[in-house]
Amino acid sequence: MKKPFDSQKNYETSMKRIGYVPRKEATQETYDRIGFMSGLEVHQQLKTKHKLFCHCPAGKFNDNDHIDSEVIRHMRPTLSEMGVYDRTALMEFKTRKTILYRINNDTTCTYEVDDTPPFPIDREALDIAIEISLLSKLNIVGEIHITRKQYLDGSIPTGFQRTAIVGVDGVIPLKNKDVHLIQLSIEEDACREISDVGHIRIYKTDRLGMPLIETVTYPELNNPDELKECCQYIRFLNRSTGKVRTGIGAGREDVNVSCKGGTRIEIKGVAHTRLIPELSHNECFRQWALLDIRDILNKSMKAETWKISHKKLNFYEFDFTYAPIIAAKDRKEKLIAVNLPGFKGILSHFTQPGQCFINEISDRLKVIACIEKPNLITSEDLCPQEKHEVMAKIAESLNADENDAQIVFWAKEDDVETALETIEERCKMAFEGVPPETRKYLLDGTTIFERVLPGADRMYPDTDSAPIPLDNEYLDNIRKNLPDSDVHDRTIQMLQWGVPDDTFTYIHRNNLYPLVSKIHKDLDYDPKFICCFLGQRLKFVEGHYTCPGTFDYNRIYDLLAFIKEQKIDKQFAYKMLPIVYQHPQMDFESVLSELHFKKISKEAIISNIPMFVNKFSQIGRTQCPDAKANWIMGELNSMALGNISMEELKNIVKEN
Repeated sequence: MKKPFDSQKNYETSMKRIGYVPRKEATQETYDRIGFMSGLEVHQQLKTKHKLFCHCPAGKFNDNDHIDSEVIRHMRPTLSEMGVYDRTALMEFKTRKTILYRINNDTTCTYEVDDTPPFPIDREALDIAIEISLLSKLNIVGEIHITRKQYLDGSIPTGFQRTAIVGVDGVIPLKNKDVHLIQLSIEEDACREISDVGHIRIYKTDRLGMPLIETVTYPELNNPDELKECCQYIRFLNRSTGKVRTGIGAGREDVNVSCKGGTRIEIKGVAHTRLIPELSHNECFRQWALLDIRDILNKSMKAETWKISHKKLNFYEFDFTYAPIIAAKDRKEKLIAVNLPGFKGILSHFTQPGQCFINEISDRLKVIACIEKPNLITSEDLCPQEKHEVMAKIAESLNADENDAQIVFWAKEDDVETALETIEERCKMAFEGVPPETRKYLLDGTTIFERVLPGADRMYPDTDSAPIPLDNEYLDNIRKNLPDSDVHDRTIQMLQWGVPDDTFTYIHRNNLYPLVSKIHKDLDYDPKFICCFLGQRLKFVEGHYTCPGTFDYNRIYDLLAFIKEQKIDKQFAYKMLPIVYQHPQMDFESVLSELHFKKISKEAIISNIPMFVNKFSQIGRTQCPDAKANWIMGELNSMALGNISMEELKNIVKEN
């Protein structure tokens, strides 16, 4: 019997051949070599009272298990205006999914479940969308035209999302370049997915219909760091209005990535900006790896004549030990062996860290054929699940050639045909290179297949909604209420104040610049002190202490106003903040009592210095001036803190 194929060695060899380097080691030269190109679609929920096309409350979530009713739907594709089907719709139809909506009457009405037409668009949401479009230097359209964007995954019960373009051709400034914006749209949010197992997908409808905006950039971002910077700028700009929602899920990004010779891949719904660099890095190299696979295959075979062969296996003819196969036998499922001609070395070819080409097939079996993972074994598993003798016997039963590879999968009988079609389709795509896809992100920086990338055919006019003209007077009224400065101007101002740049992200993310300006103007605090207090101390406190409910940042203004009024040294605010954060309703006098603070005059504190000078000499410590000053400062600390500036006290101690 021939030796087993060394899949791990093949994986490592293919990784080296394409020149993969970890994200931390990559340089701009790395990204130029593979032609890194990327753009963004940044989604941000708007802080409105109502949903976009009905009067249901926006921002009210049903986080308990209470439901008032359930609706079941089966989605079917329809012809577009041009008489063609959208490829994503066809893929979703193939899955034969049953969509189940769990409904709470407090957050959902008949519009959400497609039983009544839409109400007129929420004007509060439209005002906010126009305001953010103006801040993004976009040209506002003359009329709002509402269109339908088809979604057959069930995330919207109507099968389509209502959306409208508000502004086009904008620009935002980054550190080293300007990035141009294609457009900003206003649209309704989709349902929250609860689970997706087998042929059943479950949603909650509380988020459905909430207003959000989508800002789309041109693919002008040439490395992962630029991509992250651009995303942060757009999110900070949105937050600078104070009219968008924050928190988990309120802002989500679709990251579009391609490499030289590849195609646009959409990484869907990235919720954390910090994940974008690793995700985009790995996706670009995944495409680079798929192009290498394409070149290998096309040297020896032709896609037009290539096809798989398969046969049903008898569970009892093979000495299987892999637990999922044993479980499939108990469930009376079918066990299918597939031969892939000429694919030896392809299945274990590197695609992403910890993943190889077989993952591309396994992901699609999960999504399209609805076969839950683990759903297959192969002749090239990186961690073999069955003995080599078993896989060799299966290859022999398929009359496999030496250069072939084998897959064994298990499924219900109704899913076998779809699974075989999926395997052959994905392998034939390998001859072409990179198939256009929407992919789901994982926290380790890799992605998995989610669905086929939609085409332009899924967009068509909404016949239920009339155009909305935007006259100049209406736009001028919105311009009057724009923030005094944008994110770029605010950053420049903080740099001029000498603020450390490690505070910028926190201040922008939480839209605290207006609070900084207000404290500086009203209370005459040094803006550098305010920014450090917020961007360093408050950030630390938020990460280490618990606040009951949502902390009101205006409480910081009240705290610093109290300290100034009481003539307490500003540094004492650092001591008070953890208590204020944990007990936001506690009055500041009580906070002082909790810290055992006592008012002591500067003269009374200084009068103790001679005594401590003598005491230091008596206890036999080193007579180094710095050591003496530091020891005395330590002795005076408890009475001095809050009553005198530590810097001033240290100078007085040194003089003595």
